[in-house]
Amino acid sequence: MPTFVTMITFITSIVLLILGFLFYGKFVEKRLFAADPNRVTPAVSHRDGVDFQPLKPWRIFVIQFLNIAGLGPIFGAILGAAYGPLAYVWIVVGCIFMGAVHDFFAGMISLRSNGRGAPSIIGMYLGKGIKILMQVFVAVLLIGIGCSFVTGPADLLNTLAPVSKLFWVIIIFVYYILATLVPIDKIIGRIYPYLGAVLLFMAVAVGCALIVKGLGGSIQLTELTFDNFRNFHSNPDKFILFPMLFIVISCGAISGFHSTQSPIMARCLPNEKYGRPVFYGAMICEGIVAAIWATTAMAYTDGPEGLNAAAAAGNTPAILVNAICKDWLGKVGAVVALLGVIACPITSGDTAFRSLRLIVADAFHIGQKPILNRIGIAFPMFAIAVLVCTFDFSTIWNYVGISNQVLASIVLWTATRYLYKHGKNPLFTGIPATFLTYVCVCYFMVAPGKAGGLSLPVTTGHIVAAVATIAVVALFSTGNKKLKRRPSK
Repeated sequence: MPTFVTMITFITSIVLLILGFLFYGKFVEKRLFAADPNRVTPAVSHRDGVDFQPLKPWRIFVIQFLNIAGLGPIFGAILGAAYGPLAYVWIVVGCIFMGAVHDFFAGMISLRSNGRGAPSIIGMYLGKGIKILMQVFVAVLLIGIGCSFVTGPADLLNTLAPVSKLFWVIIIFVYYILATLVPIDKIIGRIYPYLGAVLLFMAVAVGCALIVKGLGGSIQLTELTFDNFRNFHSNPDKFILFPMLFIVISCGAISGFHSTQSPIMARCLPNEKYGRPVFYGAMICEGIVAAIWATTAMAYTDGPEGLNAAAAAGNTPAILVNAICKDWLGKVGAVVALLGVIACPITSGDTAFRSLRLIVADAFHIGQKPILNRIGIAFPMFAIAVLVCTFDFSTIWNYVGISNQVLASIVLWTATRYLYKHGKNPLFTGIPATFLTYVCVCYFMVAPGKAGGLSLPVTTGHIVAAVATIAVVALFSTGNKKLKRRPSK
């Protein structure tokens, strides 16, 4: 059999993601949301030169992509690949029909709501009570993510320039404080294009090396076949395919964190016609990055079995990324690639804190044009973050993963209520919301205690998840009956 046949699943995944943007993304934009290029955006109507600031569309796309990328589509995809080639299904289907839709609606509803943040949007459509709950929940999540994206990059930077981890933690925190306080176009708007170039080089370089090695026969890829529709994890009883795969791979498929980032760019978008390439398109790019790294991890370690063996031998995703870049890209390419991996989390960490500042400002109605108002929010925020950074990183990250997907499911329910209220078909977001609700409840039931679960028997977990999901759907449907539904245009 020719070697190139062993790349069918990978290439098909990339093609499907691109087609998803071109066709389903356009359907979501035109038919479901009905974007209006003649409508004035908050970047123009509420321009303050700090957060509401029109930017060029290509800059907004790069910022959005870097904001949502983090380590998720790299490290999460590597961890997810340990479950086998079924990871491709979740990345492709999840990204096209769930993640990109989630990001698009989070951004576009914010755009139509004067740039409000995720908790405020959720409150508008799901009620004041859940708004208050989500303000606290999202604040805690953003602190956790921001702190996670301090320690991870600090470790990587210290491998490149061994000074001390504490030194790099301080440097990153100083940058985060500046990026959180200054106007969006002064730091983030200026340096992100360069960081984006590094990240794209890393993804393209690794992807090209993967294809060249595949065509040359020096690596073998595990294809998605009927025989491979199973859990490849070395400890399948503990790491259950459903639902744990859907939590491990979040940023490459769907992540609630993105709903906190899209409103930042909604305050900078000069026209609604750029919503699809910015919000939907950035998520599709992230799915492509996830597909590249899931494939690369399996190829480099000779399949999911080898990947599990490498993990058992102490090879973390960071160690694997470092080894792959050195072996496949040479010294120069490896440095650039590692800088790309470092840029991913840092450019999500800074906007995690910026988003938190805006959410606090929304909650207490504090104007953000005066610098003293921004400092007044940022000072206690970063004081808490410094304290959280003293906690164990792995413990924080365990709860960040499931919290991500809980937030994503709530944002999808918000989008569903939005569609119903505006006379559109709510099933296009309602079905993904129902599925993700089931996944989250099931995870809480069956996941190990160290991963934030209750370690219940799998059958019990699925029964509880089914009952809970039915209850959520019923409660949501009851709420719909109280709404005045606008006629569909």
